[in-house]
Amino acid sequence: MSLSELAATIEARKSADPDSSWTSKLLAKGPEKCAEKFGEEAVEAIIEAVKGDRAKLTAEAADALYHLLVMCAARDVTLADIEAELTARQNQSGISEKASR
Repeated sequence: MSLSELAATIEARKSADPDSSWTSKLLAKGPEKCAEKFGEEAVEAIIEAVKGDRAKLTAEAADALYHLLVMCAARDVTLADIEAELTARQNQSGISEKASR
């Protein structure tokens, strides 16, 4: 599944019955809960990166990406919005981009 497909699925689940969809249930709990869940998954990915377990890191990274997109969807930030921001930064070095903030 591509990130675009995942983002489209998350968007479609915004209007689903929370009893039938984990995504819908999470979104129904609000942006704060979505952010909390993303934070948990990000920490789990960090732990696996430190441990060096490639398979577990892969699984946790997938969880983190999913929960990042859910958190963003909870605040109406789309994958297209994120991609546009990345495109805007494309011709700028990371050092100069950070300095401009």
